[in-house]
Amino acid sequence: MTDRIRSIVIVGGGTAGWMAAATFARLLPAGAAKPSVTLVESDEIGIIGVGEATIPQMATFNRMLGIDEDDFLRRTKGSFKLGIQFVNWGRIGHSYFHPFGAYGVNMAGVSFHAFWLRLHQLGEAATPDDWSIEATAAARGKFMRPFDAGNSPLSNIAYAFHFDAGLYARYLREFAEARGVVRQEGKVVDVCLRGEDGFIEAVTLQDGRRIEGDLFIDCSGFRGLLIEGALETGYVDWSKWLPCDRAIAVPCEGVEEMTPYTRSTARAAGWQWRIPLQHRIGNGHVFCSAHLSDDEATAVLLDHLDGRPLADPRVVPFKTGHRRRFWHKNCIALGLAGGFLEPLESTSIWLIQSALARLMAMFPDRSFPAADIDRFNRLLLTEYEEIRDFLVLHYRATERDDSTFWDYCRNLEPPDRLKEKLGNFRNLGRSFRDNGELFNDTSWFAVMLGQGIAPRGYDPLADAMSLDETRRRLAEIRNAVANSADYMPPHRRFIAEHCGA
Repeated sequence: MTDRIRSIVIVGGGTAGWMAAATFARLLPAGAAKPSVTLVESDEIGIIGVGEATIPQMATFNRMLGIDEDDFLRRTKGSFKLGIQFVNWGRIGHSYFHPFGAYGVNMAGVSFHAFWLRLHQLGEAATPDDWSIEATAAARGKFMRPFDAGNSPLSNIAYAFHFDAGLYARYLREFAEARGVVRQEGKVVDVCLRGEDGFIEAVTLQDGRRIEGDLFIDCSGFRGLLIEGALETGYVDWSKWLPCDRAIAVPCEGVEEMTPYTRSTARAAGWQWRIPLQHRIGNGHVFCSAHLSDDEATAVLLDHLDGRPLADPRVVPFKTGHRRRFWHKNCIALGLAGGFLEPLESTSIWLIQSALARLMAMFPDRSFPAADIDRFNRLLLTEYEEIRDFLVLHYRATERDDSTFWDYCRNLEPPDRLKEKLGNFRNLGRSFRDNGELFNDTSWFAVMLGQGIAPRGYDPLADAMSLDETRRRLAEIRNAVANSADYMPPHRRFIAEHCGA
């Protein structure tokens, strides 16, 4: 008979803690078999709360919980996101757009990218954005949800969200507590390990309360109070590939134009994010402290805000990398406790979501099978590595030589997987999605092309279609995209009509 988990203790709130609590409350079996779920957090310990941008998979998480999307956006003062605009990354004065969704449509079993490259290399197609409904709508400040419009681009609009991370944690807290999760206010001062196997037995709070559990979820942020402080798992440092190690975050007043995309602007020693919400704009400067001081980074950020700052700038130190084991003994580290990949492509919340999905697929009993734990760690590590390589691409593929920071990035040795992908693209413009990795071929194509990598040719199979037919079909798709974007309402108006706070 299975010796089931009877109690789960989550240490830390914020986005990671309350996403875990909401998942357990929604998906674990009901009745007598349902484990108790306790979340311990302290009002004295603030949350990082800078991750306000997401990727389209966030909608899947909301649907899994049964959350109404309009209510979620209204309560978190959120907006919609069609992709990311990158400014000054490949070279100063240049920008490109990484859209959600695909460019055009594949034809005759050949990637649309190949047909576009064929015309591009003839000087007839300047940017792939004209064949992306997301990129075209973003440039015009338009947004709507997809609906059944036949083969129109309006049937397939991919989007994600911007939202206030603090309000989102509060929203999920209400959801989880309404379904039986118990929140305990207090600061953890001690972690008690079992003598026979070193498993976590309980945590002790500052006021002396002892909270026991079978399964512990570490959501304590960079500290890794359980996974590192108690279990000493160790950390793998990826700073040689992703050298930025600090962020300055500050909100500012909003502006009339609520852009349906995140903006990332490269600076002399890092980059700046801009995330539009209904009530404000989220801003931050991610930078490398070896090349820029906190005061200098703060000045750069404040000089490039759209409006008046609404709070004092906060400094957030970090080290890119991951725990050597995300799941060790009876403890699983989520969010910042498990690792950190800077928010360049808005993957932080996805990594929480992905880890929770894998945990629910391999939910343990009290024997904690080693094979399941090993598989969990292997799959999550692969995901971290794949995302890391995509982020490194942005730094490595650049012409910038205006600072010592960019000199370092331009000359860094890429990881092996990225080196292979760069070779594939430079040859015939091919981009591949390996083993279901998070970023698909469109994402790799958009960023490689946008960062200035010029393929020497294109997939020869594209020549199976005549040049005139290629021109005709691509013109049809481009016109359909443009007409669809014309039909879409302004982003701010759509929000006001459906989910305005």
